[in-house]
Amino acid sequence: MSGQGRLALSAWAATLLAACALLPLVDPSTWILQAAVLLAIQSGTGAACRRLPLARPLTVAVQGVVLLVLLTVAFAREQALAWLVPGPRAFGHFGDLLRQGADDIARYAIPAPLESDGIRLMLVGGVLVIGLLVDTLAVTYRAAAPAGLPLLALYSVAAGLSDGGADWLWFLLAAAGYLMLLLTEGRERLAQWGRVFGGAPRTPGGEPGGALAPVRTGRRIGAVVLGIALVVPLALPAMDGGLLGGTGAGIGSGSGSGGTISAVNPLVSLRDSLNVDEDRQVLSVRTDSGDLSSLYLRIVSLDDFDGSTWKPSRRQITAVPDGTFPAPPGLGPDIRRARVRTTIAAAEWYAQDWLPMPYPPSGVRVGGNWRYEPVGMTLVGDHGQNTRGLTYEVESLDVQPTAEQLAGAPRPPAALAREYTELPDSLPAVVSRTARDITAGAAGDYERAVRLQEYFALTGGFQYDTRVQVGSGPQAIARFLRDKEGFCIHFSFAMAAMARSLGIPARVAVGFAPGSPTADGSVAVTLRDAHAWPELYFEGVGWTRFEPTPTRGTMPSYTVPDVPGAALPDVARPSREASAAPSAAPSSSETCTAQQKKVEGCADRSTQAVPAGDDDGRKWYVVPAWILGALAVLVIPLAPLLWRQRARSVRLGAHGRTEADTAPRTLAAWRELTDTAWDFGITPDESRTPRGTAARIVRLGRLDASAEAAVHRVADAVEQVLYAPRPRPAAGLADDVRRATAGLRASAGRGARLRARFAPRSAVRMVWAVTAWWAGVRARAAAVRPALRRPSRQRG
Repeated sequence: MSGQGRLALSAWAATLLAACALLPLVDPSTWILQAAVLLAIQSGTGAACRRLPLARPLTVAVQGVVLLVLLTVAFAREQALAWLVPGPRAFGHFGDLLRQGADDIARYAIPAPLESDGIRLMLVGGVLVIGLLVDTLAVTYRAAAPAGLPLLALYSVAAGLSDGGADWLWFLLAAAGYLMLLLTEGRERLAQWGRVFGGAPRTPGGEPGGALAPVRTGRRIGAVVLGIALVVPLALPAMDGGLLGGTGAGIGSGSGSGGTISAVNPLVSLRDSLNVDEDRQVLSVRTDSGDLSSLYLRIVSLDDFDGSTWKPSRRQITAVPDGTFPAPPGLGPDIRRARVRTTIAAAEWYAQDWLPMPYPPSGVRVGGNWRYEPVGMTLVGDHGQNTRGLTYEVESLDVQPTAEQLAGAPRPPAALAREYTELPDSLPAVVSRTARDITAGAAGDYERAVRLQEYFALTGGFQYDTRVQVGSGPQAIARFLRDKEGFCIHFSFAMAAMARSLGIPARVAVGFAPGSPTADGSVAVTLRDAHAWPELYFEGVGWTRFEPTPTRGTMPSYTVPDVPGAALPDVARPSREASAAPSAAPSSSETCTAQQKKVEGCADRSTQAVPAGDDDGRKWYVVPAWILGALAVLVIPLAPLLWRQRARSVRLGAHGRTEADTAPRTLAAWRELTDTAWDFGITPDESRTPRGTAARIVRLGRLDASAEAAVHRVADAVEQVLYAPRPRPAAGLADDVRRATAGLRASAGRGARLRARFAPRSAVRMVWAVTAWWAGVRARAAAVRPALRRPSRQRG
């Protein structure tokens, strides 16, 4: 295979290796086989065009046409002319698919189902576009180094969307592909040069200690760089999401066969809702329930705890069941229950992707496109569906367990207990220790849960405050237990974590506390009713609500001891301190679309939704480490440019004052001239004399008369230094080199000028210098080793 063929094959392989970072995003991953075949056809077309040969721009144009035809055959052949030629209908279909893909990306959790043609088009089309860029830069224009930019873009998109499970593996594959591409280009260039210019001579007989082969050296350097890139991030400080850190995933939806789902964390706007200056009505509720104090409207449950925040797990979603919903998990036949019918009307400005409902629902009548998540028994909008101006009816169960039934509940199933009692190792020990102290002497899980609730709501001295700054990171719950100030999120988070530490399955529910009755018999639910509460699991009863937040919501009757004169407050506590009267005043949130809310892009849902972290526990080296990391990211790509500027300044800045300074000054100017010519594509040839090298630079560089004379003056000065018994001093060599450089730049194209400035070929001398330095260090260490061993042998 020719060198150009190997380079094209390496570009194809490097693109596919970088595309492997997209594999975790879609299930199944068979799309990459289609992408590999289409990319091979596209790369083969480029190889054929270069072999003809065609002009470089024409080669790229032909590959672009082939790319468009391939995508047409794969995704829009029914809209194309003769199933092959794209027309207006095909382009319109592409636009529809791209819009569908963008919507599905915002809605599906990872991994998304591959049945979405929009996502498939974005994946395959993106790989083909990146492959065209890589092939154009690395093969057509023979510049493999800049080809790393599209590969980096492809990897960065995948890394930004993935959950970080095996990012190191995808980075390793992408970096290995890029390194392979660089080594293939370097091998072809070295094959054209013959003997490496400027390389140190080998020792006689080829004994070790001579210069390493450049390709082998490049492989070793590449392996070291990959190792450093994998290890250094482990030493950098991590950025914690905080106690209230939100998730970054979007709302999910599915096809007829279902899909996966991940919610936008509703905690992002909960604090803002509680702190609004002007309360607004969100929902109007009518119900036949006789107990309005227990009418909590649940949006979603948070059951994944990573030590810093609670967030929803990714769940499978299905079609909304016809008729009656399945029975809630864990609810036994002996528990008293009542059927409740509730009609809910959402405000025109309230666009929530999840349907607020009483828990557990047994049936829903709702218009629009909704999907069902069976584990949390929640409904989520599909493809833009939300609650804006929606009226719907929910049938639910009012579960009424007794304290005796909860106290006598058997152990939960092992699988459920394992999932809902999981705690991260980063959770501070004070959380579980405090939980054990509070519940010391309790007879069972129910009594432990009640003691935790009473500790937060009554006896622990906690204060309810929506504006408190609690902090972030794994220590946030510990600081909340210490400072004893917070709002519903902190109370529910802390109680759920402590319950899990005691072996009680727990999760956090987010929604609305009971609203305020109005004169027309409905219940007004406003922004300040936004609430979070813990749910604990008891076998035979199911997920059971507790209320640890003081002055909020209602304390469940099954947790209040039926003892005369008990110190507990009235069960039906007010759910908010401000008036519940709805406001007719307009709000900026009316202009906030559902899509903007998904990406947290509304002006009134600012970053203040998450409490700012304090500086407790911040190490002194965090800021310097991030600054050094940012500088490294900026400096490393610019290292060749910076090294060449430094080398040029040193070489041309030497001013010889004595005859002894003439030789180093002249040779430095000559090295700068030949390196500059190298940067512009004139590879060095050390077999030529200085005069022959000068003639070659003039010929290949197409220099004008002034630059030609400057090159020959520098060559004459070099010959004087090398061969004359008493070299004549030469003045103005630095100006001659600058004049020759200007001539080379004037005759070169724009691409060659940019390459010479930002990716100079002569910067490989920096690698050679590092290699030589390391060889010297090893030689000195080898020389010192016997001297160190000799005294020890004498002492022995």
